[in-house]
Amino acid sequence: MKTTAIIPLRKGSKSIINKNRKKVLGRPLFTWVLGEAIASNLDEIYIYTDDELIINYVKNEYKWSAKVKVLSRSEESATDEASTELAMKEFSSKIKYDYDVLCLLQATSPLTTKEYINSTLEKVVNKNFDSCLTVVEYKRFFWNEEGVSLNYDFSNRPRRQEFKGTLVENGAVYVTTKSQFINSGNRLGGNIGVVKMPEDTLTEVDEPNDLVVVEKLLLNRLKQSKGAPTTIKAVVFDVDGVFTNGNITYSTDGDFSKEFNMQDGMGVELLRECNLPIVVMTSEKSDIVVHRMNKLHIEHVYSGVKDKYSLLEYLLKDLNLKRNDLAYVGDDINDLPNICSVGWGICPANAMEEVKMESDVILTNRGGFKAVREVVKFIMNYNKRF
Repeated sequence: MKTTAIIPLRKGSKSIINKNRKKVLGRPLFTWVLGEAIASNLDEIYIYTDDELIINYVKNEYKWSAKVKVLSRSEESATDEASTELAMKEFSSKIKYDYDVLCLLQATSPLTTKEYINSTLEKVVNKNFDSCLTVVEYKRFFWNEEGVSLNYDFSNRPRRQEFKGTLVENGAVYVTTKSQFINSGNRLGGNIGVVKMPEDTLTEVDEPNDLVVVEKLLLNRLKQSKGAPTTIKAVVFDVDGVFTNGNITYSTDGDFSKEFNMQDGMGVELLRECNLPIVVMTSEKSDIVVHRMNKLHIEHVYSGVKDKYSLLEYLLKDLNLKRNDLAYVGDDINDLPNICSVGWGICPANAMEEVKMESDVILTNRGGFKAVREVVKFIMNYNKRF
């Protein structure tokens, strides 16, 4: 069965201007659910939007994943009054209903993970449900304005551990068969299944304060998901602020240059002699960087990468490694998701304070001044313990 996801994004958010592009831990909001969708069992994922900046971002950023596609939505389906179902129908018509199962993912639920996407798909694909949604078991007592208790007997108040609670839609994932959607015109219908998600996933990004809350929740989730560090089996480096001091020198002709430390280069050679895979990721597209990394014989070099977290997740499959097998070295907020989720998150002395707060190791040296060599020494000494 062909499983297709739609992530509908509107340009004209009123409560938070450019909401879907707002940075959360250094990543645009919509990329959190997109990254999980890529790592899930979905066959294809469509970003369905009227925002040209997002369209260009996705086209440039996710060339490494054949799953990710972009489709423009109409102005009619992107108004404040337009329902999500209207967008789903319009989208389905544009792709000629070329799917067996349609999955609706909401970017405003950035705490969604691939496990819950897969669980909702499983209910429809293999468990004979016509549609499915994610919910949260909410253990609170509900009343109406007439003073009537709705989900418990107040005269026989249950203890929390005995109370089953109420299942509440968290708006994160919806899955439906094509036939159900065509017949009902709704994301839900027929025999409906539910998949429970953690209570913190009730938080959706609708108001500015929600961005602060979900950022803290995501940070905690990344840190809690870290496995116990093992032997460091691979190392991932940022470039600017790590291999270099982060500065750029411009000439009067408009040419620019960066400085690299020769002793850092020797450190890379020492790592290679230990048969440790080395990955370099930089958000900048620079021929200088590519030339330097080629000179150092680094095989895995990725430039112009904005979503480093999703790319690293993808590369782990090729490297046959887990996140706790890695050391990651970065200096700025776009490195935070990886620094917080690998076995060893490392930053140079010149890193941003937000990065230093979450790093496992803060180097003595600054980027461009033997920081890489210090990382190499740390890894070699650490791996001697195993």
